[in-house]
Amino acid sequence: MGKFIAKCRKEQGITQAQLADKLGITYKSVSKWECGKGLPDASRMIDLCNILKITVNELLSGDKISENNYVIQADNNLVELQKQKQAVNMAARISYICIAFILFISNFINVLLYGVTEATKKPEFMIMISIALIWLFIYTYLISKIDGKRNIGYVIAIFMIGIIVVLIIPFLFVIIA
Repeated sequence: MGKFIAKCRKEQGITQAQLADKLGITYKSVSKWECGKGLPDASRMIDLCNILKITVNELLSGDKISENNYVIQADNNLVELQKQKQAVNMAARISYICIAFILFISNFINVLLYGVTEATKKPEFMIMISIALIWLFIYTYLISKIDGKRNIGYVIAIFMIGIIVVLIIPFLFVIIA
């Protein structure tokens, strides 16, 4: 995409600084795009395309598109964008789950090392429980945003499951012991 932006900019006879001024950004941003170190923000793509006299589809494709291939290329671009979005969503989910798992394991190890009674009396135990619950709430909120779900019931349900896993299970050890 970067080389295509540079080519189109040069065809229009404008410099990086002029393009940046028209878009209300720094010339360094344009330079990053053209070097392949960044992408234009979605909110600026239409303005960028209007200045360069190309379509968004051509921008995303990184090449001029003939009338015959326009619909096919548009479909391919949409599919590719959806794949990228899904990959980012999966990476976010995995990282959130890993952090919650680490917090849970830390509490569990704390209970194993110090015994149930001593571990639950330590301030670190409650701090880690609090961090895990806060992280769980952030996780459920962000995942609901990623999935596009605005359903508060979804967030509350996952949060309640988290409370059971992170808070109640260690206290079951206290009751059993």
